[in-house]
Amino acid sequence: MMSIDINCDMGESYGRYELGHDEMMIEYISSANIACGFHAGDCITMRKTVRLCLGAGVAIGAHPGYPDIQGFGRRSIQYTPEEIYTMVLYQTGALKSIAGSEGGVLRHVKPHGAMYNDAARDSEAALAIAEAVRRAGDDIILLCLHGSLMEQAAIKSGIRFASEAFADRQYNSDGKLVPRSEKGSVISNPSVCAARTISIAVEKRIVSSDGSYLHLNADSVCVHGDTQGAVDIARAINDILSVNGVPVKPFTGRRQ
Repeated sequence: MMSIDINCDMGESYGRYELGHDEMMIEYISSANIACGFHAGDCITMRKTVRLCLGAGVAIGAHPGYPDIQGFGRRSIQYTPEEIYTMVLYQTGALKSIAGSEGGVLRHVKPHGAMYNDAARDSEAALAIAEAVRRAGDDIILLCLHGSLMEQAAIKSGIRFASEAFADRQYNSDGKLVPRSEKGSVISNPSVCAARTISIAVEKRIVSSDGSYLHLNADSVCVHGDTQGAVDIARAINDILSVNGVPVKPFTGRRQ
């Protein structure tokens, strides 16, 4: 039976600062990408979010990013492949330990923000991330942008990967995401996001900024927890998938 995973970035609160609506979003997703303290989140929030996932039956993933809390990890910073490898391994290991201590399992890793975008187009950064995931052990899945260099790096490293598409982000005709600095890059209309999701799940395509179609084979659809109206978007997506008989289930990953 055709199914699709819905993933969301979570656990991005920090100390007294609260971000996102994790308790409400958890009802509408099947995989969570939990911030690991570098771009957002902290150890207390990590543990709280792991417990939230376990209570809801949602797959647990690490969401490592650049050490850039001020920029929320969305600023591209020049790091060597060794530095990227080490920071991904460090953050992944921390969340894996917390998940294990609560009786859970770390299922996947999804890089955050600028790290994600850099690895999508930089083969050395992509391979550094893939190798960190491989060394983290337990056959962890790398969640990455469809058609990006991260997929190739995962294959080279011999790890499982899953491809994702974005319901709430606009694409250029070349398959790259429109930069957040540009108008219209983030889509906050629930109905539009829902229509884009069903197109991804059933038709294996999505419309780009110039009106052309991009063909993709996505295992997962991402809804950003900090997008305006994120809960309404996630609810609309679940409703349209249900009406069309498409179950929401965690991805299983593949090797090629």
